[in-house]
Amino acid sequence: MIKLVASDLDGTLLQNGSQELSPRAIRLISELIDRGVHFVSASGRQYDNQKRLFGDLSNKISFIAENGSMCIHDGELVSLTTIEKTLANRILEELKKQSNFEILVSTEKCCYLENNVPEFVNHIVNVLKNTTQVIDDVRNIQEPIIKIAICSMQDGSHIVDKYLQHLQSMFGNEIKVVTSGNIWIDFIAPGSNKGTALLQLMNLLHIQPDECLAFGDQYNDIEMLQAVGTSYAMSNAAPGISYYSNFVTNSVEDVLEELLLDI
Repeated sequence: MIKLVASDLDGTLLQNGSQELSPRAIRLISELIDRGVHFVSASGRQYDNQKRLFGDLSNKISFIAENGSMCIHDGELVSLTTIEKTLANRILEELKKQSNFEILVSTEKCCYLENNVPEFVNHIVNVLKNTTQVIDDVRNIQEPIIKIAICSMQDGSHIVDKYLQHLQSMFGNEIKVVTSGNIWIDFIAPGSNKGTALLQLMNLLHIQPDECLAFGDQYNDIEMLQAVGTSYAMSNAAPGISYYSNFVTNSVEDVLEELLLDI
């Protein structure tokens, strides 16, 4: 019997760039919770952002944030992983050499960005509605860093893929560098990913992998898909993601509807 459902957000539970949960998704998640199934929002997004997204449901579900660097259950921090300061500084120095990407640096309480491209600032502050501080230089951040991300607002996936290869060749032996959607590249804190965070949560809740179901669409979802007994890749997932899943689906909501019939 399924006791826990974990889902990625962008490109998975949220389709076509949506920034709101559909009424159907809210209803289905509420019904799962009422029937004793734990629901986990697992995203590269920050914790505050996810709480706002789920609204009244946020105090009834668990969160994996910043691609696994943070895990929160019942409002309490289950785990937090940071990027070693010297490594973070080297990454930021390299990223500052290019002009095609905007940089976002995540800490436990907020994300930081520079005021270089108004479209990017607007996207983070007013579209994603992140808890954000705009500063002159992200290299001056003093707080522990839990994730570094870069975004290409205009140049498309071809430049993302090319720059990803460059960054992986430079830092891949020290930190995981992956795409997170079509226009983002994320540096994930060493030792953390959505899968390790989910395993810690499963241990806390005394739930076995074969009692868990997960959904994902990107390379930052692979470990989570492998950590559970039943996994779904989205039909529009990044190339190769279906290899790591049991099934492929067009709709998280359709699968949840079917799941409720079996509970």
